[in-house]
Amino acid sequence: MESSKFPLHEAAREGRIQVAESLLNANPKSAVTKDDDERLPIHWAVAYNRLPIVELLVAHKNFDPDVEDGSGWTPLMIAASLRDAAGDPIIDLLLKKGADVNVKSTTGQVIGQNALHFASSKANISTVRTLIANKCSARVKDVRGQLALHRAAAVGSVPIMKTLLDEGKSPINATDGDGLTALHHAISEGHGDAAILLLKAGAEAEKRDNDGRLAIDLVPDPKVKQYILQTAEREGIELP
Repeated sequence: MESSKFPLHEAAREGRIQVAESLLNANPKSAVTKDDDERLPIHWAVAYNRLPIVELLVAHKNFDPDVEDGSGWTPLMIAASLRDAAGDPIIDLLLKKGADVNVKSTTGQVIGQNALHFASSKANISTVRTLIANKCSARVKDVRGQLALHRAAAVGSVPIMKTLLDEGKSPINATDGDGLTALHHAISEGHGDAAILLLKAGAEAEKRDNDGRLAIDLVPDPKVKQYILQTAEREGIELP
């Protein structure tokens, strides 16, 4: 059983701080031992949001804040991906330990993403603000050619898009590997408010994707289309 092979990993997942302390004292090397999932105890502690365990592990003399698991994720990336920005206290701790906010994922479907991509995908606005304040770049494209702005647009997070544009200086009309802009992503997912924000901020409505489609061509719902067209007209925005 894995529990007998990797007891510190299990204690990290379950948040058993006293057990973790005892195991670490008995075998300090267990903190830097990967399990069958190619994860260290720190990766599990962060994934399960076990802050006391994280505090214990980051104090370890051999702690590497940027260590990757088997999927190429660092503790910072995992923390940025937790629901409802629950990983923010962990992120603060990792930053104090010198975590590199601009490390990019190296494997899987999300190669080339930094922590901003992950936080934006989960609509974690406070996390995004913290990352940008600590110089995490909003201008990095992943393997699909997507910026964090593309991810924020796809989930329809107006506050995050505004932050990425205003504070992160993200390009607004950048295209991904399919020729899609953030506006394409927002409209194709039915996010009318997100589309209007982008248009007001200077998104080019006449840009076409690799298949020759305008963003407005991708709207999935006639009510959303009507909302975008009427609001754009009211705001003095010309659409093709």
